[in-house]
Amino acid sequence: MTVRTDVSDRVLPEQEERASAAVYTEGLLAGVGGAVTVAAWFLLLDTIAGHPFYTPSLLGTALVRHGTEIAAPETLPVNMEMVVNFTWMHLLAFMVIGLAASKLLEQAERDPNLGFGILLLFVVFEFGFIAVFSNVASEVLEVISWPSILVGNLLAAAVMGFVFWRRHPRLVIRP
Repeated sequence: MTVRTDVSDRVLPEQEERASAAVYTEGLLAGVGGAVTVAAWFLLLDTIAGHPFYTPSLLGTALVRHGTEIAAPETLPVNMEMVVNFTWMHLLAFMVIGLAASKLLEQAERDPNLGFGILLLFVVFEFGFIAVFSNVASEVLEVISWPSILVGNLLAAAVMGFVFWRRHPRLVIRP
């Protein structure tokens, strides 16, 4: 006579904690990777243009000082305090995005139909970001072109996608 138990079907609290920690670790890793990619992209562009750290200085000034010092953005000197301030804000924003994406992918592994919705959310978020940015910070876009922002964001998305793909190689997305 065979007795069936549900012991193997239960998730132990330790396993659940490890799985949860892995999701958070994955999100933070992806977020940091995305932030570093965008920072490196704009450092490269700024260095080629002859003024390293100009972009984070300009964006930091626009965010921290609410644009009060950006009457002529092309003449704004590089301020390392603004570079550090913006870099921290940028890193934190990407870490939050990475955590959210990681949690969404965890759900998509359970229900493959969610994957396509997550992909559409990414596309809407990307173009929504550019639309809002162009309306809110138009003086900044006089200096930093939207194509360079789009390329930077797509590079970051590729790096973040690679991190997620490495950890979810069997993820299925269904429309």
